[in-house]
Amino acid sequence: MAERGQGPDFIEALARGLHVLKIFTPTRPVMSLSEVAKEADLARPTARRILLTLEELGYVRSGHNGYTLTPRVLELGMAYIGALNLWDIARPHMEELVSHTGESSSMTELDGSDIVYVARVAVPKLIALRVDIGTRFPAMVTSQGRVLLAALDPETVHTVLAEPSRSGLRTTDYSPAQIDEILTETRERGWALADQDLAPGVRSIAAPVRDGRGIVRTAMNVTVHAAETSIETLTEQYLPLLLQATAATTSDWTAWQNRPIR
Repeated sequence: MAERGQGPDFIEALARGLHVLKIFTPTRPVMSLSEVAKEADLARPTARRILLTLEELGYVRSGHNGYTLTPRVLELGMAYIGALNLWDIARPHMEELVSHTGESSSMTELDGSDIVYVARVAVPKLIALRVDIGTRFPAMVTSQGRVLLAALDPETVHTVLAEPSRSGLRTTDYSPAQIDEILTETRERGWALADQDLAPGVRSIAAPVRDGRGIVRTAMNVTVHAAETSIETLTEQYLPLLLQATAATTSDWTAWQNRPIR
């Protein structure tokens, strides 16, 4: 069901249209009108008008089997990333990191109790979970999520984690004491490790990227397959390279934000 606002200026039709875009997933890339109406909890005529409008705008296309998203949907997310200028700044450092490790690297931001992928340089390896730009995972079970949560005011962490995940994945229950212990350790050492907490075989390490004011805005990681790469290799060989990449990205981002503007 689409989110319903309380303010007098809330535009419900816009909220419904955005909700329809979000119900398409990698497991359900093609949906009929009836399926869209049911999944979005809309009357069939309402769902039809929304789909026809989105089709006219170029965000969906209709075919013999139903409706699918078009690549134009990427413009919605890339406008945000482009506004930060983060991808252009981070890309060369991530590519260098991947060239030295031979492993995939990604950047994420915190959105509620989830992380959302905003940049990625991938290598063709078999990993248990597919990751694309816009993919969500529960923050607490990922190395990047732990880095981002550790950057929050400790008093607000549990409030943030109380928000329901929108990742569609089952979350692992941690006690408040376990959460505090993990995030305290992350704050103290400046990086985080997640060893198959997200899924069997997925092992990753992450470090923060800061903006010009020193605020942690994103996290960058290196992801490996646990059967191929030990924790020792990850922390002793890959971590120094990751910290170099995050430091260089932070430095370049700070310089870009502090550039003279005519």
